[in-house]
This record gives sequence, structure tokens and C-alpha cells, in this order.
Amino acid sequence: MIQHGLALLVQPHTAWRRVAQLQGSSFNSLALFPVVMAILPAVAWYYGTSRVGWTVGSSGDAIRLTEGSATEIAFLFYLVMIGSVAIIGYFIHWMSSTYGANSTLTRGIVIAGLTCSPLFVAGLVGFHPLLWLDLLIGVVALSWSTYLLYLGIPIVMNIPEERGFLFSSAIIAIALVIFVGILVVTILAWEYGFAPEFTDHSA
Repeated sequence: MIQHGLALLVQPHTAWRRVAQLQGSSFNSLALFPVVMAILPAVAWYYGTSRVGWTVGSSGDAIRLTEGSATEIAFLFYLVMIGSVAIIGYFIHWMSSTYGANSTLTRGIVIAGLTCSPLFVAGLVGFHPLLWLDLLIGVVALSWSTYLLYLGIPIVMNIPEERGFLFSSAIIAIALVIFVGILVVTILAWEYGFAPEFTDHSA
């Protein structure tokens, strides 16, 4: 299971073709891939925000979250990642007939989960929060995930590349809507008392 996701980082064409050839339980087991991989960034950011911390400006004092607050945020972060993959997977399945593809909900979730492989791996930067580095790696990972989606949809769905391009573009639009929705919910949650709790800078 894990090897297919990691192979997409170095041999995307070959990896997608191998995934497309999987049958039955071997393919269905890949639906658990995001459930396992999403643990990595959640744990990394828990550790980085509660134990390492980050600095703002020229101040030498590290800002950290309390362990309780970091635990809650890491758990919610994990749920958001899994939920986002499931929703995108559902829309991949739901829209498949429009582009002449035969699909199942599991197939949609597998494509969405494997596409997020670079983002899951990039989430490990959370062990050492450093804004400019995290943003740089995040942009690279997001770009690679987008490429994987455009590459994987026509291969796994067995449709022409032209249709695959339109299909993938529609999924990108849905992903952007989900991202904006997450930002709005986060802001509202902070406004209504669910803001992060910070430790004393001297701690």
C-alpha cells in the first residue's frame, strides 16, 4: 500500500499504471492509504508546535502551543485531511460518468488519496516549523500533487487525456472550494472560542 504512494514521488507514470492494473482487494486496500499517511503531518505538527515552536521577527523567544491545544488541533487536522480526501474522492466518482469513465467510490478515494502523497510527505516539515521553508516545500508538494492528478485521472479511469484534463480541472476547482471552506470554518471556530492556546514564551 505505502509503496504505491511513495512510487508516485519518483516514478509517477509507472506507479499510476501499476495502480490501474490492481484488482479486487489489492486495489480496495489503497483506500486506507490516506488514513495511514495523514498521521505523519498530524504528529509532525503536534510535535513542532508544542515542543519546538517558532519565532516571529527578530525575537528570539519561541512561540509554542500548549500540549492540550496542540493535541486538539492535530486531531482536527487529521480529521480534516481524511475528510477532504473522502469528499474529493466522492466527487471524482460522482463526476466520472460525465467524462465517460466507469468508477466506484473506492476508486475515487484511492485516486484522491494517492494524489495527496506529496502533501502527506511534505507535512513532515512540521517537526521544525520554519515559515519560509514550510511555504516553499508546501508549494512544491502542491504542484506535484496537481501534476499527479492530471497524470493519474486518465490512466486509472481509462479515458483519453483530453477528457482527463477537463476532469482533473473540475476536481481542482472542487478542491479549491473545499480549501476556502476549511479557512472559513477555521476563522469562525477561532472567533467562537476555539483559538489555539499558547505557552509562556519563557517556558
